[in-house]
Amino acid sequence: MKLPFFKKQTGQEIEIGGEKLEINPEEIKITDIIAPSSVQVKETFLRLGERLCQSFFVFSYPRYLSTGWFSPAVNLNCQIDLSLHIHPVDSGEVLRKLRKKLTEVQAEIEEGQEKGYIRDPTLEIAFHDIERLRDDLQTARERIFRTGLYITIYGDDAKSLSETETLIRSIFESRLIYIKPAIMQEKEGFNSTSPYGLDQIMVHTPMNTAPLSSIFPFVSPDLSANEGILYGINMHNNSLVLFDRFTLPNANLVVFAKSGSGKSYFCKLESLRYLMQGVDVIIIDPENEYDFLADAVGGSYFRVSLTSESHLNPFDLPIPREDENPEDVLRSNVINLVGLLRIMLGGLTPKEDAIIDQALTETYAAKDITPESDPKSWQEKIPLMSDFETVLEGMEGTESLVERVRKFTKGSYSQFFNNYSNISMDNNFVAFGIRNMEEELRPIAMFIILRYIWNQVRSNLKKRILLVDEAWVIMKKEDGASFLFGLCKRARKYWLGVSTITQDVSDFMKSVYGQPIITNSSLQFLMKQSPATIDVVQKTFNLTDQEKYLLLESAVGEGIFLAGRKRVALKVVASYAEDQVITTSPEQVLKARKAKEKLKQAQSQVSEQNQDALKESIEREEGQLP
Repeated sequence: MKLPFFKKQTGQEIEIGGEKLEINPEEIKITDIIAPSSVQVKETFLRLGERLCQSFFVFSYPRYLSTGWFSPAVNLNCQIDLSLHIHPVDSGEVLRKLRKKLTEVQAEIEEGQEKGYIRDPTLEIAFHDIERLRDDLQTARERIFRTGLYITIYGDDAKSLSETETLIRSIFESRLIYIKPAIMQEKEGFNSTSPYGLDQIMVHTPMNTAPLSSIFPFVSPDLSANEGILYGINMHNNSLVLFDRFTLPNANLVVFAKSGSGKSYFCKLESLRYLMQGVDVIIIDPENEYDFLADAVGGSYFRVSLTSESHLNPFDLPIPREDENPEDVLRSNVINLVGLLRIMLGGLTPKEDAIIDQALTETYAAKDITPESDPKSWQEKIPLMSDFETVLEGMEGTESLVERVRKFTKGSYSQFFNNYSNISMDNNFVAFGIRNMEEELRPIAMFIILRYIWNQVRSNLKKRILLVDEAWVIMKKEDGASFLFGLCKRARKYWLGVSTITQDVSDFMKSVYGQPIITNSSLQFLMKQSPATIDVVQKTFNLTDQEKYLLLESAVGEGIFLAGRKRVALKVVASYAEDQVITTSPEQVLKARKAKEKLKQAQSQVSEQNQDALKESIEREEGQLP
């Protein structure tokens, strides 16, 4: 057998780990390599080379064992070996012993009654337990096993070994389960926890099937951390799902759900809870669902339409940071603008694409925005769409392009597309509502908003969440999908987590960027799906048939939450106060609006009364009233 980890093999001399050994390579076996340098057997521990190990066995269990009680020991963040030895026992032999035991218990109860003793609850409970177990064994619903549970812990020294022992004891004794060290049997204990299938300690506890099943360590998955926010309740074991999305390789999230399954409710709840932790939240809202939440948290809500007072200039530039090259920033911005204009102008030929790229560079250069100019002065010279039109008019072969661009510089489109930006993103909660934007212009509006947000994110490093609701709208255009994918891919470097939400899974996956966006999202939340799209979802996320049927039958606010390699069945929960702020129920929203109108009316009446009282007081002081 060739050992590739040997650095050198020359005659009788072998170099291993920098040391030269006078051994014949042909005589070396694999056991010589993996075995410890020495094994020392002590009364209370073993020394394996430089490490210590100690074995324990469980000798006492409580009356009841809860499901998954063994899981905390399995998931400990330290090196331990656990071994479970199960030996079946003949049911006929057990029934004979139980019959004898039942006779003894019954005789003891009757003897106590004859002597006038008060009843003993322990004997009565034992009598009923034996009777029940006999019935279950007789009907083959239960079996009896001799069970041995052994544990071997490791440490670099006696102190670390003692700390691990204390941790193990606290886990077991908190559940009224007690362990003892295998004194004078450390060698047997080590062998019993090694993968030999040997039970050399032979310390057994009789168990029937039900409590034995509770020892099985691989129970329902758990997703809980010491930091983050509450996402909901694990429907498998009712534990809390506490998680911080920023602890993963990237903080991106995708949410797939059919209409009415509670996806907006979930996203609002997550945004509200991250706000309380100081994380900024930015939202692109296609249906103006987040205006009430923005008002409740004191955020900024901008309604974007052709006639709105909120303007975004497509030619805005980010402020280059100290570690960025101004030339790279300018080139990247021009490339993104070409993609935007490709959507706005209904597609470009290769020749027109080259003309647009040159015209954009000249438009910025005409305002003295070049790689050689001072980036700090860029914001004062940002061009408009009309400046771009002027540059195009001065170029040859651009008549068709000028005609198409003119639609956005003059007429009804100009108010939105040919104005300087007049909004601010200094607030911790910023939302852009595009419900009033014309349907055919929504992809363009979303692209412009995303570009503006991305420029702000790049200019100022801060922990943020960007929520793109109904992402399939921008995914319909290849350039829009490409920009969204690039944003998801680069967001991690700028401390940004992108939440991509959609109800139209089929349209989302039709884009060549659909699967890459999912791949670049460490978090996924799948809620109730329609039968028409469930097969696509199952294939995309490698779901089992059981998970597939769960998504078809999920109630509102329920689904499968995937974080890295872990996945749990999640139920979204909110407090009453949170529910009043984030609800999407039309009935509750209407009630909230009516209550808000009544409050404004009451405040207005109080204000008028105060003004009348103040006026009367002034007139009285001036002597105009008695």
